[in-house]
Amino acid sequence: MLESITFFKFLGMPLIIWGGIFTFLCFLFTASIAVMNKRGIHTIPFKWHPRMAIFSILFGLVHGILGILTLF
Repeated sequence: MLESITFFKFLGMPLIIWGGIFTFLCFLFTASIAVMNKRGIHTIPFKWHPRMAIFSILFGLVHGILGILTLF
């Protein structure tokens, strides 16, 4: 069941690959919020940094669990 979800083809690549790409981009976006605010660029308020960090970690956990569960 989980393998069919994990390896579902979306735009030619399995869904787990898209999840990994999205997770990586979320972590980069989270880091960029902190870096921009440290340099004085306040386009995105710093209050979004912890929110994005929580979202990124949760999405990364889901991505990792889907990857591990395909081995069983």
